[in-house]
Amino acid sequence: MPLFDAHLHYSAQAWSEYPPEMVARILDASGVRAGLVSSAPDEGTFRLKAVLGDRVIPMLGPYRNGADVFSWTRDPSILPYVESAYRPGVHRGFGEFHLQVGQIGLPTVRGVLALAQREKLFLQPHADLRALLELLNYMPDATVLWAHAGVDVMPTQIEGLLNSWPKLSVELSLRADVAPNGTLDPRWRDLLVRHSGRFMIGTDTWTVGGTFTGNERWDTYAEIVRGIRAWLAQLPADVAEAIAYRNAERFVAQLPR
Repeated sequence: MPLFDAHLHYSAQAWSEYPPEMVARILDASGVRAGLVSSAPDEGTFRLKAVLGDRVIPMLGPYRNGADVFSWTRDPSILPYVESAYRPGVHRGFGEFHLQVGQIGLPTVRGVLALAQREKLFLQPHADLRALLELLNYMPDATVLWAHAGVDVMPTQIEGLLNSWPKLSVELSLRADVAPNGTLDPRWRDLLVRHSGRFMIGTDTWTVGGTFTGNERWDTYAEIVRGIRAWLAQLPADVAEAIAYRNAERFVAQLPR
């Protein structure tokens, strides 16, 4: 079964160890035929796109390096960087961007969100439940792909959000609790079946253990994908196909240009 990876990064620390041709072989070997890619700096996405072509769906990210993850919301130099990096009609979404409670009112945050709204870019926030709700209430008409399903948000809480926000989709990278020890959790199974059109898979090829300097996620990419395939196989075939690639392909096809 083909996969669409809805959370890829190709940031500077990976460029020498994992050149684009090697990344292409890794994706091919894992059956990943396309993905959403954001990079720090943005140049990485287009290094990868030069080799993979339309398999790379470019995302506009606010990070020039790993340190920006922690400081971007209060850094006035981020907005000029984002504006200079933006390629109209090529970047399809804004993110991944980390957002904490209370940051939605900061000038830099509002500036980049205004750009995203003006250019009709969907949003991929890395946010907990409260921060996501602040974002949704601030931009209620935005199309949002929630990174990592909020990291540790419970399935019942996710379902409540899906019921309330029809333009919200959820991406599942780093959610080991979906299938602990390889067995699909019954709560997650019920949620994925009931809302099979709203979920996507992802790998997050940037960070592990809170660090931003290594390539651990690229090192173990095949293993990560095998784990995803293992729990997809425990779902009804139509649900598995939807989450594996059909939802993401439909999502991208419906994005404005």
